[in-house]
Amino acid sequence: MNLWQEYKRPVSVTEAVQALASAPGPALPIAGGTDLMLDLRQGNHPPIHTLIDLTFVPEMSALELRGDELYVGAAVSVNRVALDPLAAAHAQALVEACNLIAGPQVRNTATLGGNVAHALPAADGTIALTALDAQAEVAGIAGTRCMPFTSLFLGPGKSAIDKTKEIIVGFYIPIAKTLKVSQTFRVSSCFKRIMRPQGVALPILNCAVWLEREGDLFKDIRIAIGPGGPTPFRATEAEAFLRGQSLSDETFARALDLLLEQAKFRTSARRASADYRRHIVGGLLKDVLDTAWSRAI
Repeated sequence: MNLWQEYKRPVSVTEAVQALASAPGPALPIAGGTDLMLDLRQGNHPPIHTLIDLTFVPEMSALELRGDELYVGAAVSVNRVALDPLAAAHAQALVEACNLIAGPQVRNTATLGGNVAHALPAADGTIALTALDAQAEVAGIAGTRCMPFTSLFLGPGKSAIDKTKEIIVGFYIPIAKTLKVSQTFRVSSCFKRIMRPQGVALPILNCAVWLEREGDLFKDIRIAIGPGGPTPFRATEAEAFLRGQSLSDETFARALDLLLEQAKFRTSARRASADYRRHIVGGLLKDVLDTAWSRAI
């Protein structure tokens, strides 16, 4: 039995969106397809009439500096991000997250856009992009628009993007402060996770931190934890407290208390209980924070 009836290869974002809109039956975009193809083969996805292959759209396969931002196309493979020197220089947390997604074969095929499009609140790429304050470019029949990255998510597995009418084109990561950094200000980021031994499933817990350091003080900081809620979680209360503070045992303890008050950890039968996540999040956050702090010297 055919898994689809038509297969199209647009060469522009406009053509891709038009192909979605004009398909005579259910249509979906595909790039890596590491999850979608399995779902189709195993009967876990409704039948598809038309697949729209996005890997021939140059805009969606670009990874480059654009002014004061690092642009990563949604069809860029996870492994390409992990190995790219621009990403390493300006988005180290994203590089570290991509290095931990699945196994080597999957990373060679899976795309950053696919990692995000599943709308899982603990997806590694998603948590890194949240801490890096990314913007997402989304295209539909009405045109393209940029939106805050966290606006892409409605709940676990629920994306704000209608995959039958819209596509995620790419992500913009601000790097202006990194490029203009002086001898006083330093910027860095870090991503780590706690996972089961096989290392290819979703993490028990993951964490990304981006910070700007002024001497021995936090000038600015962003902390993302997954899964800290139904959508990608920012520990905004802990962030607000840490700004203007130094890194000490006392300030960390207060920041952790604020994070635990704000986060909504949930129990997963296959991964961990909410109580266990609350118990281990402090150690993970301390490790990530210490690493990012030491990098900003």
